[in-house]
Amino acid sequence: MSAERPASPRRALRLRLFIITAIMGVALLVFLAVHITSTLIYERTMTRQAEQTASGIAHQTFASMFQIMREGWTREQLEAFSAGIEESLADTPLRLDFYRGEKVAALYGEVEQPTWHERIEHAFETGAIESREDNGELHYTFPLRARNECLSCHGNTSTGDVLGVLEVRQDLGTAISEARNQQVWTFLGTGLGTLLLGSLIAAWATAPITRSVRRFQDQVTRVNAIKDLNHVETQAIDTGFVELNQVVDQVDDLVRKLRSVAVDKDILEFELKLLDKFIITSDVVRDWREYIGVLLTEINTIIDAYTLFTLFKANDDVYELEIFWRAEPSEATRRTVERLATHRIRTAEEFARDANITVRHNVADPSRHLMELSPRQIELATKSLVLDTPRIGGVVGIGVQSELVRDPVRHVVIESILSTLLNLVGSVKAIYKYTQDLEYYATRDPLTNLYNQRVFWELLNYEIKRAEGHGYPFAVMVVDLDNFKTINDRYGHAFGDRFLQAYANTIQDAIRNEDILARYGGDEFALILPETDQQSAWQLAAHMAEATDGLSLPAPDGSRVKATTCIGIAAYPRHGKDTRDLFLVADNMMYKAKREGKNAVCVPSDEEVAAVFREAGETGIMIMEALEDRRIVPYFQPIMDTATGEAHIHELLMRIRVGDELIPAGQFVEVAETMGVMHQLDYVLIEQAFIEVSRSGYTGLLFINLSPRALIIGEFIGKVRQLARDHGIDPAKVVFEITERDTVKNMAVLEQFVLDLKQQGFQFAVDDFGSGFSSFHYLKRFPIDFVKIEGDFVRNMVHDPRDQAFVRSIAALARDLNVRTIAEFVEDAEILDAVKSIGIHYAQGFHVGHPGPGPLPGSPPTPAPDNPND
Repeated sequence: MSAERPASPRRALRLRLFIITAIMGVALLVFLAVHITSTLIYERTMTRQAEQTASGIAHQTFASMFQIMREGWTREQLEAFSAGIEESLADTPLRLDFYRGEKVAALYGEVEQPTWHERIEHAFETGAIESREDNGELHYTFPLRARNECLSCHGNTSTGDVLGVLEVRQDLGTAISEARNQQVWTFLGTGLGTLLLGSLIAAWATAPITRSVRRFQDQVTRVNAIKDLNHVETQAIDTGFVELNQVVDQVDDLVRKLRSVAVDKDILEFELKLLDKFIITSDVVRDWREYIGVLLTEINTIIDAYTLFTLFKANDDVYELEIFWRAEPSEATRRTVERLATHRIRTAEEFARDANITVRHNVADPSRHLMELSPRQIELATKSLVLDTPRIGGVVGIGVQSELVRDPVRHVVIESILSTLLNLVGSVKAIYKYTQDLEYYATRDPLTNLYNQRVFWELLNYEIKRAEGHGYPFAVMVVDLDNFKTINDRYGHAFGDRFLQAYANTIQDAIRNEDILARYGGDEFALILPETDQQSAWQLAAHMAEATDGLSLPAPDGSRVKATTCIGIAAYPRHGKDTRDLFLVADNMMYKAKREGKNAVCVPSDEEVAAVFREAGETGIMIMEALEDRRIVPYFQPIMDTATGEAHIHELLMRIRVGDELIPAGQFVEVAETMGVMHQLDYVLIEQAFIEVSRSGYTGLLFINLSPRALIIGEFIGKVRQLARDHGIDPAKVVFEITERDTVKNMAVLEQFVLDLKQQGFQFAVDDFGSGFSSFHYLKRFPIDFVKIEGDFVRNMVHDPRDQAFVRSIAALARDLNVRTIAEFVEDAEILDAVKSIGIHYAQGFHVGHPGPGPLPGSPPTPAPDNPND
């Protein structure tokens, strides 16, 4: 039994402290106001007294001076008069200065006097008496104005003119400072007294609290185990204040609650056995719903739980509510629990109130039936957790019989198990969703949610087998969004991504349900049209082009951005009977549409199909297989500095490995260009070269040849820039060269490409300079860093004066334009000497060095290449 609290008068601590604080505060405010007011009044009184004193001195001095002047006085009398005044004021804070006016000085000459200042000049100008306080000093100016009797001696003046000015100065700072010090000491003395009084009152008020706290501490320190709670008696403690006694009573209630919720050893051991089952395995992740049903059954061995529910975020504002039942519930019970659970979720801060919640019911033991539950019988004990990765918002809830919830011991067990379930089920579901995402994005493009390139090839191969078995045609399309790079550059990649998504959605809406759309890469898409002949494919392509023409999105600057499309079509079996042939034809037709001005649909004629296959043939097969297997080998040819004889520049060349043989680029470049895959070969080659450069620590320049198709591939520069970042390559060390005779006819396209190239930090060179009709136009229009002089001119310059003159003119022009020159086809010492004499900066050719796989400077030596041919 608890001891009775002793009867004693209980005082309201809050009211008492409030009254004391209010009285002290008002007293301090009143005292402060009186102190400030008295200080101001005292300072004002002193100022007025000083003004009266100064006025009296000025008038008395003026009267004395006027009396003497009427009798006529000499300079000696004036000086004696001034000395007498100074002597009389020597022991006072007063000072008197006399200022002679200009008219008096004109008659009687200058006398020694203080320097004029603004107040004196103002007194001479206005003739007004003025009193002014400045920095603790009073200045009283008294003008001496001419009277009628003064005109006899001062003939150059008129009545009322100011002949001189008396200024009386009195220092008020010392007196005011002494007064303020006296006021401060008075204030400090009164304040300390008030603080002392407040301290005494506080000690009087807190003394009962201190005694009570000490008694409470004595009882608390005796508690070392749960059984010691039975000896805690707080009713005998009386603080003397109502509020603090209420706190003590609440502590006593807490002690009684702790006694009631102490869990015995048997219950804890049972809970630990149950926790042993909480182990996540691959089977648990795969069959996670069944696993939760088993857990619910296990929980019922100690808790009569009828349901458990989980909530997970499937998408933005879309949630999946999974309700697990111990046994088969009635339809009314299902609806009741569903309604209560969704209400609990919508009122939680972690979730959107207008979220879309889909509900799924699961039954652990369908052979049994759950009793009918009314809303009053249903109570939900919940906890919540928001998981960061993947972003799944989760609530785990458990429903139990209401009478068990009121059992304090069982309630603790429920809370403990629910906390464990929260982490366990959340982790299982998160892993389950994560594995689903992995499987999904292994086949999908994450930006557009379309199939990716790998799945496209698998489905295309499947469609060919299906068409062969059933004998029906189908079509393949390659679709490209025109000018996508311009959209990215002008409005940013965020808008570019949105535009690409809208473009993909527009195509998806324009095609049939059975058609298969995939994002092939960048702004390029590929389609499989089952059971579709060439004419139907063309009609569908025209419909797609019309739909994409209507696409218009508002850009960040307020303008609207539209789309145009290039589409290439290939039909099975007319244009090819295997996957690569079909795609090759469709891809070539897409690039044909681009070459013909974009925004077009191209279907091949029989002659065009024959030309594609004739040009590709076995070489095309070799190229595609090498591209798929990444059998692209980088070769490096040195370029020598003619001044030093050192090779700090290398040109990157391409080889394809076929068995033990390396195929030089000259044997497959044209076919690869025709097939439209040269830029893909370039990607692989550049990546392999960057790996070698990074491995060897090479710090020189690397020249890379570009195919003309690279100019119309909007993503080319971005991809190469990313490769440079990935391998730590400085863009300034990379020089892209475009062969003049093979470049595009559209100079605007080339100009934009070069500007983009330079903006990313790369350098630019023109290869085979002089082979075309626009060589000098290039030098004028583009920011060129290097020109490679056409090798035919260099090779014959020793024996042909015309070729030598041509090379000389190119070298001279390049020097004037600050463009560095490289001579190609330097194949012997005689040509090298001629190149040096002309002043060409660099030389390249077999005499300088053959191309090979390495070593680059800085890398360990490797054997000489088997095939040095370029």
